[in-house]
Amino acid sequence: MSFSPFEQAVLDRATADAERLVARAVSWAEVNSGSGHAAGLARMLDLLEAEAARLPCAVERVATADSVTVGEQGEVVARPHAPALKLACRPAAPIQIVLTGHYDTVFPAESPFQSVARRADGALNGPGIADMKGGISVMLGALEAFETHPGRERVGWTVLLSPDEEIGSPGSAPLLAELGARGHLGLTYEPSLPDGTLAGARKGSGNFHLVVHGKAAHAGRAFHEGANAVAGAALVAARLHELNGRREGVTVNVAKISGGGALNVIADRAVVRFNVRVPDSQSAAWVTDAIGEIAGAPPLPGLSLHLHGGMTRAPKPMDAAQTELFEAVRATGALLGQKIAWKPSGGVCEGNNLHAAGLPNVDTLGVVGGDIHSDQEFAWPDSFAERARLSALILCRVASGEIDAARLKRLRLETA
Repeated sequence: MSFSPFEQAVLDRATADAERLVARAVSWAEVNSGSGHAAGLARMLDLLEAEAARLPCAVERVATADSVTVGEQGEVVARPHAPALKLACRPAAPIQIVLTGHYDTVFPAESPFQSVARRADGALNGPGIADMKGGISVMLGALEAFETHPGRERVGWTVLLSPDEEIGSPGSAPLLAELGARGHLGLTYEPSLPDGTLAGARKGSGNFHLVVHGKAAHAGRAFHEGANAVAGAALVAARLHELNGRREGVTVNVAKISGGGALNVIADRAVVRFNVRVPDSQSAAWVTDAIGEIAGAPPLPGLSLHLHGGMTRAPKPMDAAQTELFEAVRATGALLGQKIAWKPSGGVCEGNNLHAAGLPNVDTLGVVGGDIHSDQEFAWPDSFAERARLSALILCRVASGEIDAARLKRLRLETA
């Protein structure tokens, strides 16, 4: 397949940058930026801001919203989040592309997994090298290449790099919703599956915290005067678990029970933390109602239950707009000799947020890798330039109108 001279120049630029794309991702991955590590997030933000200077865009740190969390003793506290980094180029252009990524990782400051090494098979093993510091490098590389295309004036773009995706985007969700409503097309840089397959339909997700209040008493002298919150939490957890299998595609994962103390004291407080996954909005309503019923029925006398949290990311089905967009990406990949396929995923990401705001999007355009969220996380170095070429050509095809971003947006809104 032959490309126009302008497209070929863009692709050549992305290819020539291959080593730099890998090297900067490696350097970023060796900066610990776990979601709760404020100093590491601040350092990473500085590095990203400096790298953004390569692009012809306005660079802005944007405040994120505080979120509410529940402590180990059931106390409700406000949780601040680091700023997001926003890059904006040609905001008045007729077509607007939204590109998103996150600079936090799942690895806390004290994690022993702090550096990148090359495996014997050539893969890079390191914290966040795939999820998603490699993806951010690919994203910026694709934009740098696209900015050499003469048709770029027709396309404006906004990048949002958030600090809290790994904990559900509680602080950046309003920013994602705003951008999703304004844009025509979304590109997000989560890693693909290990074989290069993209995520298609995604389930929705919710995080809940159920606080159980009881009454403390001496376990020997006054056992029957107490109301055991930990025992109640265990019963509630069992009821929640029993929701599994009652509706197709809905899962409830009881992740943690905390509470109690000395062995001779009836526990007066406990917290049950759980996650739900749902395939569609009807299932989200069903499980929310079922959780509400459980939370409204204390399992033992003297207990009270208080529910916090809710659905954090809506399902992302393969609707008409998503299907047409993926076919366009498949065709673009074929021009580059890349075989593009996709399959459903139970995982969630910023693509769910963007879709809920009305934005058709592809959310696994980052590097090819795997074993994310573990100390075996890896990325294939050759995929950096390969994925940058794919995104750069998608942008070129949007600029030429061969990928009709405005039509995809209309189609998404018609099926909302």
